[in-house]
Amino acid sequence: MDLGAGWRAAGACLSADPDLFFPIASGPAAMKQITKAQQICARCPVRQECLEWAMRTPETHGIWGGTTPEERMRVRRARTAQRRVAARAAQAHEWPLASQIRAS
Repeated sequence: MDLGAGWRAAGACLSADPDLFFPIASGPAAMKQITKAQQICARCPVRQECLEWAMRTPETHGIWGGTTPEERMRVRRARTAQRRVAARAAQAHEWPLASQIRAS
């Protein structure tokens, strides 16, 4: 997926107040703001591109692709755990001589 800046010009958020996507409060006030931002994201034609950009950056603030920073953090942790499991599985299935070859 090409994540050049072009996708931003098609965002549903362009006509919204940017502050809406970066809540500074907490509690019910923030939840109301987050919900409103996520509703805008839900109808966005470039939501996936926005989310991928936030995941690759990694963006730690604001609503991106309809997700909160906490949601993105959970996804990053899950992806990291999956990579570790896959790496361990690959090591367990290596040929016995593969580790000797790498050591050379």
